[in-house]
Amino acid sequence: MRISEKTRKTKETDVRVRINLDGSGRARVDTGIKFLDHLLESLAKHGSFDLQVVARGDLPHHVAEDTMIVLGEAIDSALGNKAGIARMGDAIVPMDDALVMVAIDLGGRAYPSIEASFWKKKVEDLSTDLISHLLETLAVSGKMNLHVEVMRGKNDHHKAEAIFKGIGVALSKACRRTGRRSVPSTKGVI
Repeated sequence: MRISEKTRKTKETDVRVRINLDGSGRARVDTGIKFLDHLLESLAKHGSFDLQVVARGDLPHHVAEDTMIVLGEAIDSALGNKAGIARMGDAIVPMDDALVMVAIDLGGRAYPSIEASFWKKKVEDLSTDLISHLLETLAVSGKMNLHVEVMRGKNDHHKAEAIFKGIGVALSKACRRTGRRSVPSTKGVI
């Protein structure tokens, strides 16, 4: 069972994340930021992960950031030593006018490369300037290479949602069990 539960409690936030990498896409997310909830639910649905998130805090920025820290830690923990996984995954996801490319390597080294721009300051109740930062935070805490490129799009909601759907699809491919017993690395460890 590739399940992990992680928590983070600071003076600013209290976050709990539980993820089952071998789930069916069920999500219960409550961060107090409705659009972030929607994005994380999309990630879980399209990745077929069961995800539970409860987060509270003083400011939306702190809650969103700490949620992504804990999510990355939970993903990394659920993968254990990563033996037998595909390690890499990618997705090109359309959503109406938006088209997004996502590529992930779970090789243990954090490297975010995020190319995404937005027209508005907010999508629903989430500041758009936070979206790239949240993705960078996920990459670092999850010890993954995460490349995201918004290739086109006019609607900010569609671009953001396509990003998170793409992460779900690419992450699902990277987490996929291959039947091999070894760690997918020439080094023998990740």
